[in-house]
Amino acid sequence: MTRSPRTRRALLAAGACTAVAALLSTATATQATARTPLAAPDIPVSAVKADLAQLQSIADANGGNRAHGKPGYKASVDYIKGKLDAAGFTTELQEFNYGGAKGYNILADWPGGNEDQTVMAGAHLDSVGRGPGINDNGSGSAGILEVALAVSREGLKPAKHLRFAWWGAEEYGMVGSQHYLDTLGTGTSKLDSYLNFDMIGSPNPGYFVYDDDTRLEKVFKDWFATKNIPTEIETEGDGRSDHAPFKDAGVPVGGLFSGADYIKTPDQAQKWGGTAGQAFDACYHAACDTSRNIDDTALDNNTDAIANALWQLTS
Repeated sequence: MTRSPRTRRALLAAGACTAVAALLSTATATQATARTPLAAPDIPVSAVKADLAQLQSIADANGGNRAHGKPGYKASVDYIKGKLDAAGFTTELQEFNYGGAKGYNILADWPGGNEDQTVMAGAHLDSVGRGPGINDNGSGSAGILEVALAVSREGLKPAKHLRFAWWGAEEYGMVGSQHYLDTLGTGTSKLDSYLNFDMIGSPNPGYFVYDDDTRLEKVFKDWFATKNIPTEIETEGDGRSDHAPFKDAGVPVGGLFSGADYIKTPDQAQKWGGTAGQAFDACYHAACDTSRNIDDTALDNNTDAIANALWQLTS
């Protein structure tokens, strides 16, 4: 069939439009594949402080502490888990026994993301028996709770799977986190990384970044650099918190810490604005580790740094 010149021109124009549409579609797909991670939201420090007030109230109503095997710990577990359940997380209460008492880990998974590349954020929820443990470690526990609730509010759709954890019996030697890894077995190969947050609101804070993995360290240090906040390599906590069992299992670990021990050198004193011999947290493991034993600025900065890291690492 012979086509008229007008018909041939129309067909050529249609073919050109189709080619352009295909090119635009390919460009869009390429952009989606190499998309820039969404910026994390600001986490209101007032919300983190409200959680700490609840943990303080729980301790006050249960003998002044939230220690492993004590009613204050189980009440803390119930409080955290209730908020996560209401926010749409899939939660698991993992039980273990230590010292003749039942302990609990809380695991909270956000739906979606590649479970063969799971990013975990964790904090220990228990206190020592001598006090309510609001900085150690209500601060880390409340910080990651509010980041988790922000994940829910924002409807985050991570490329990697996201899991939060609150550990029991850390004060007895990372018992809860070690139990989790023992039950996970070869499943550790599916963990992209584990981030640990233990004492993030110390009243004379330093900004310590774990240096165990350069990729994870960079995410935190880059964020603090944008805020002109000087950081220091975290070495004091090596082997003393829940990242240690993960590191021993071959999982890349990172995290933040605002200090528990003493300023030891003149250089540290100059950097952190204190004096040699001054404690980062004079109430460390003491009855005075209450809701008054918190630096709001450190708590705010560290919680926002956690949110940024999880948004970046799961994209």
